[in-house]
Amino acid sequence: MEKKVPQVRYSDEDLEEFKALILEKLEQAKNSLATLEANLSGGEHSTDDTAPTFKVLEDGYAVAQKEENAKLVARQEKYIHNLELALMRIENKTYGVCVETGKLIPKERLRCVPITTRSLDAKLKKR
Repeated sequence: MEKKVPQVRYSDEDLEEFKALILEKLEQAKNSLATLEANLSGGEHSTDDTAPTFKVLEDGYAVAQKEENAKLVARQEKYIHNLELALMRIENKTYGVCVETGKLIPKERLRCVPITTRSLDAKLKKR
């Protein structure tokens, strides 16, 4: 009887599937980032050129909105960076291997969270 050796990495075909998924998410994330950055810089709907009385009323809201947009920009930039790191792991053929256990992360988890580097068990233990 032949003993089954556990799989230590995903096949090249699997990695190509994940690469396509990540490239699609990367494009979406970059488009979203561009929109957020346009909103952060004021865009065409800014109150920069309106009457002073209107501007006073809008200043508080505008500052809060800009702070929120800045947070969203930073979060989106981090997500893009993590997607790019995932692409590097695909090129190195280490994508989908848990950094804690060395075991393969299930495909379902990678499809839902393509930037993950930990299996669900390892993530729950870390908390």
